[in-house]
Amino acid sequence: VQLQASGGGLVQAGGSLRLSCAASGRTFSSTAMGWFRQAPGKEREFVAAIWWSEGSTYYADSVKGRFTISRGDTENTMVLQLNSLKPEDTAVYYCAAQVSRTPIMITRATFYAYWGQGTLVTVSS
Repeated sequence: VQLQASGGGLVQAGGSLRLSCAASGRTFSSTAMGWFRQAPGKEREFVAAIWWSEGSTYYADSVKGRFTISRGDTENTMVLQLNSLKPEDTAVYYCAAQVSRTPIMITRATFYAYWGQGTLVTVSS
């Protein structure tokens, strides 16, 4: 299974970006997908996640109300809409996927079995 993240770029504070994550490879049936981010000098942190079948979503407090995670228009794609961006949102954003149920919380990085390569989001002040 391969995950390809795209859509990053440079944007001014208050602007918007739309990140996409496409899954490919062997027959892929996602249980859940998520986004994490890592800023320079900081640890990777949870951003948002979605249970694929029921559509339940979770957000980090820092992005709640500004970011929206959803299933994409095409099969096995996920979208993260970033609005009202702040300089502190600057980071490499990674998408991740899990195809099995696990007892680990969906907000934890260890929940996910597959990771994309990351896409850079830079927000200027």
